[in-house]
Amino acid sequence: MNKRINITKANFLDSKLYLHASEPISGLSPAEQILVDSKEFSFVYLMENQEGYTYIDMKEPIWPLLKKVMEQSIPVWILSRDTQLELTNFYEELTELINNIRGNSNYGAEMVTKVEEIF
Repeated sequence: MNKRINITKANFLDSKLYLHASEPISGLSPAEQILVDSKEFSFVYLMENQEGYTYIDMKEPIWPLLKKVMEQSIPVWILSRDTQLELTNFYEELTELINNIRGNSNYGAEMVTKVEEIF
């Protein structure tokens, strides 16, 4: 069963970007892959457990922070009340994805425009 968790806020601390999850993340492990939701203007990091995938939804308001991650190769962590995990392979996946989206109409014109404006 696939589940979606929204990132409610994000901040830099100790040379890391911390993404604050709207729900618990205990029992999840990084799947090391980022997808795009062009309809919701969101990047989606995959996490998994025995039941399936969980989508970590990073909408447009935090994209400027993601740009800084790309520029400075900053590690990204996700936090919930009692758990924190590093989102491994985040920098590599995001960089490859952004490079693929630029000028690529397969993602939809509005998504391409938003990505090109921020990244």
